[in-house]
Amino acid sequence: MTTPTVYIPHGGGPCFFMDWNPADMWDNMGAYLKRLPQDIGEKPKAILVISAHWEASEFTVQTKPAPGLLFDYYGFPPHTYELAWPAPGSQALTQRVQELAKAAGITVATDNERDFDHGVFIPLLLAFPEAGIPTIQLSLKHGLDAAEHLALGRALAPLRDEGVLIVGSGMSYHSIPRLMGRGGNSGPASHAFDAWLDSTLAAGPDGLTGWASAPNARDCHPREEHLLPLMVVAGAGRGDPARRTYHEDSLGQTGIAISAYQFG
Repeated sequence: MTTPTVYIPHGGGPCFFMDWNPADMWDNMGAYLKRLPQDIGEKPKAILVISAHWEASEFTVQTKPAPGLLFDYYGFPPHTYELAWPAPGSQALTQRVQELAKAAGITVATDNERDFDHGVFIPLLLAFPEAGIPTIQLSLKHGLDAAEHLALGRALAPLRDEGVLIVGSGMSYHSIPRLMGRGGNSGPASHAFDAWLDSTLAAGPDGLTGWASAPNARDCHPREEHLLPLMVVAGAGRGDPARRTYHEDSLGQTGIAISAYQFG
């Protein structure tokens, strides 16, 4: 069986584990993440996560045998800094990532000190709360070049035939102040960008390299780090149709549109 590859939203900080006003603001997204195992089908043997919250000078893979949690969010309730998700790392998967990338002429460095950032442990606490599946994290590369990240995804596609779930963790809309109703109403702009993203993915991943020319692109992504995990996932999709598995058209105070996608 070929394992799907997915681009998921991870919300805002530890949003699923605290109170909000309105109280149900993150409920639909949280429900999607909880049903992710059902969406992908067979339980993965390992998980590779590309998170928006790790950038390095080269693509870099985590090698720590038992990563801790990097609480890289600020100003949230004390209990959100006591969350636990003790998934083991995987030296075998780390080596396989490097082998596949090298065969494609792509350098992947290693980091034996990196812990899971919240782009990993927050959504996976909902999707795989038992934390029993070996998991490693892979960085974005400085420069955030879409074509480079698509190429990396293509190189890593064979992992899907080995039972590895490749997860791109970001947000298809990422301007948090506007999401929270500060700095203007981005609802219409987000809907236009969301429609472009959906139609572009239907035509194939190569069109993603022109994302900056999409309608309202920089309004939705003042900086593109939350979109780049999609490039890796789409590259690993190997031509499988992109299926939108989550969509919300009224998230937050200004009615933001946001989506998740699955390939395979």
